[in-house]
Amino acid sequence: MQMETTLIILKPDAVQRGLMGKVITRFEDKGLRIAGAKLMMVPRDLAERHYGEHKGKPFFDGLIKFVTSSPVLVLAIEGDEAITVCRKLIGATNGKKAEAGTIRGDLGLSGGMNLVHGSDGPESAQRELALWFKESELVRYQKSVEAWVYEA
Repeated sequence: MQMETTLIILKPDAVQRGLMGKVITRFEDKGLRIAGAKLMMVPRDLAERHYGEHKGKPFFDGLIKFVTSSPVLVLAIEGDEAITVCRKLIGATNGKKAEAGTIRGDLGLSGGMNLVHGSDGPESAQRELALWFKESELVRYQKSVEAWVYEA
């Protein structure tokens, strides 16, 4: 097994639409576990650091305005190949183009307001987790059901 931790952000549209429980359930139903969670207003400087690779792109200012406009739920999610598994669960960026069965495909219609952010690789997951969580805010534990999720 390749146990990983990834960053997931339920964006302002997910929070405002009351979808937090539905989205968390998707990850938990898959067999992943929540290692950290916080509901927060995103300070502009944190948003700019998080999305720093997009600075200078035409959508950057709108993205920062969006992510700082309302609370977000920030999650650290753990599991076997959690980064890839979460990205598949989330679906394509644009909800209109995302496959049915994915979070965005089932719950979204927008490309900009696309409900969820998920780290796209191990390096970005490590960088992003460090931006949003102190190590002391992450809880490492085993769920008894994992014996029924992962092959021995």
